[in-house]
Amino acid sequence: MTITSLLAANRGEIACRIFRTCRELGVATVAVHSDADAGALHVSEADAAVRLPGNTPAETYLRGDLVVKAALAAGADAVHPGYGFLSENADFARAVTDAGLVWVGPPPEAVEAMASKTRAKELMRAAAVPLLEPLDPEAVTAADLPVLVKAAAGGGGRGMRVVRELGALPDEIAAARAEAAAAFGDGEVFVEPYVERGRHVEVQILADTHGTVWALGTRDCSLQRRHQKVIEEAPAPGLTEELRDVLHTAAVEAARAVAYVGAGTVEFLLSPDGRPCFLEMNTRLQVEHPVTEAVHGVDLVALQLRVAEGHALEPEPPAPRGHAVEARLYAEDPARGWQPQTGTLHRLAVPVGVSREAGVRLDTGVRDGDTVSPHYDPMLAKVIAWAPTRAEAVRALAHALGRARVHGPVTNRELLVRSLRHPEFTAGHLDTGFYERNLAELTAPEDEGTNQALAALAAALADSTGRRSGTGGRFGIGGWRNVPSQPQRKTYRARVDGTEHEVAYLPTREGPRAEGFPGVRLLHAEPGRVVLDVDGVRRPFDVAVYPGTDGDTVHVDSPLGAHAFTALPRFPEPAAHTEPGSLLAPMPGTVVRVAEGLAVGDAVAEGQPLLWLEAMKMEHLVTAPAPGTLTALHAEPGRQVDVGALLAVVAQDPQEQRHAPEPASPNEPEEKP
Repeated sequence: MTITSLLAANRGEIACRIFRTCRELGVATVAVHSDADAGALHVSEADAAVRLPGNTPAETYLRGDLVVKAALAAGADAVHPGYGFLSENADFARAVTDAGLVWVGPPPEAVEAMASKTRAKELMRAAAVPLLEPLDPEAVTAADLPVLVKAAAGGGGRGMRVVRELGALPDEIAAARAEAAAAFGDGEVFVEPYVERGRHVEVQILADTHGTVWALGTRDCSLQRRHQKVIEEAPAPGLTEELRDVLHTAAVEAARAVAYVGAGTVEFLLSPDGRPCFLEMNTRLQVEHPVTEAVHGVDLVALQLRVAEGHALEPEPPAPRGHAVEARLYAEDPARGWQPQTGTLHRLAVPVGVSREAGVRLDTGVRDGDTVSPHYDPMLAKVIAWAPTRAEAVRALAHALGRARVHGPVTNRELLVRSLRHPEFTAGHLDTGFYERNLAELTAPEDEGTNQALAALAAALADSTGRRSGTGGRFGIGGWRNVPSQPQRKTYRARVDGTEHEVAYLPTREGPRAEGFPGVRLLHAEPGRVVLDVDGVRRPFDVAVYPGTDGDTVHVDSPLGAHAFTALPRFPEPAAHTEPGSLLAPMPGTVVRVAEGLAVGDAVAEGQPLLWLEAMKMEHLVTAPAPGTLTALHAEPGRQVDVGALLAVVAQDPQEQRHAPEPASPNEPEEKP
């Protein structure tokens, strides 16, 4: 059968990625969308689109019945599930084929076999694939620690807990069950040994209906936060040819064990001594598939469609060439527990292109002016670099991210750049504990604020030119007087660390002259660009201003780094006060559960869990900021809250009040995820 029209049962980046290949192949495209996504990029890029009423995934993208109806209504003859949502749902795969549509994915039986990690381990044991054997929770001893509690269904770090103290195991199992049941509708969990400083290495497979199974090399995905991948690369560095062969063989055997068809990934954990153990099999396309495409010179989506149409693969996969690295750009604040961020994405521009020596690719599902919603994953884009060597690919990716324009919510961009340039990473010393060891260093202020202060100066000087008369000239003349005057003053608060910079400058015939910046001379200034001479070195700064209800947001980009500020008013409004001990929602979300037995009037300890919020596919723990008494609780499971909503009040003990922390707020949350 030839596919002529395809519906992507997904949204965002992966839907756009699927549509790109469809356009190249001459296949018509159909999008589905929630109400929140009505104006999304993937909708505008499709030839047709069907509304799924509602906003939350449960109302929309997880409704397989509505997705199948949408495909039939739009005249599609095939469905591609992408990743996430219904991509590993065997019942949905059956519903697609029962409706007479082509399912661009593995057989439902294969999805079912690998859907449960416990069942998958049984199959892999029978196929002689090396395993990390599960433990009986009732028989775990101190000698077995640390252990990992893991959801049997689903993935993405949900329902997963590392346990280092034996007494904490029952509570962590209960918490993992609750999270897994809420996320996947299946509360089954299991316990296995936790491998300290292990490496997460996976093999991309592709199988056709004629008996051919490709092993398309390895990927290293060890750099993770919350058990979710951040930076991936192919091939996995530092592996011996013997170990690569072992992994390839095990992956092919895993695919054959379940009669697999289509694209999939077999994931392994490598212990520090290099011993591989099967983790799980993802029966779908992976987020990190572009690094494999770059190294092997293939289009995996195109190959998925060819396999679904019944075509045979070549006997052997294309040989690898060079190295590729991918970084996931998230709207999140790594310095505050990876807290997801929402708001308007004013601009996303990454320098991309292909040269003889290197290429940079951007995969995204957002565009300038889009709103980052609390309903979905906070990933904005993936940036991928390919080069002949690993060192060149890493350098190209760090450079592209560093020069990107990312204006809007706080992102992990700076963390990505620093990670790529960290000595451990550049040396290829990778393991899953990278961020646990290095996060404080990677999120610490840089250069004692010198570059940040220069960026604030550039923002002030750019603003000073905005009042130009319109008669031309190199600098604006707004504010200039022919008699001495007091300097103009502007204050900017850095959005990342809250540092305030007061910039004072005097308007002169030659343009504004800043005070307190010895060795700095203004060369050029206009509303969007400032050029400074800093100790004899020419430094350009690009300045963009976005009006806001709480003050303008100013983004300053330069080769010295990217900085974002809030322009503070000259005469600030009286601050709104909240009751001491108030815990405010740091983001829009849904209360998923409250600590068992918690009631108003209870005494609570500092750090004691109070409740959990779910936002952007992750759970966030809200804890007591100090010892005290719970005097109010405005949270019940299922309640949807906006940023700043009052969740609870903890009246602190009198002896603690002198050193009490500030109340949690959207800008300075106390919650620890």
